[in-house]
Amino acid sequence: MTTKEELCAKIHEVFPDIGACGIDLTVDYDDNNKAWAVDLKKNDLELKTFLEEPEADQCMAGKQCVSLGLQIAQLKKNIEDMRTA
Repeated sequence: MTTKEELCAKIHEVFPDIGACGIDLTVDYDDNNKAWAVDLKKNDLELKTFLEEPEADQCMAGKQCVSLGLQIAQLKKNIEDMRTA
């Protein structure tokens, strides 16, 4: 099983600007949803998405990171949209 440190490092690898642009990233396993909770926070704005275990494992194996990339990109866009609204 993927660890939160590994998943966090992969997200930073795919989106190196997350920390640099002031968006904080938190990754934790959510036992209730049996999925990884990916939480992005910028100032007082916060958005969360869930990444199922098989998807996270495939991404970590270098097989497929499309869903992770799309989810993180959407969260970043939502944060920016909320900020400018």
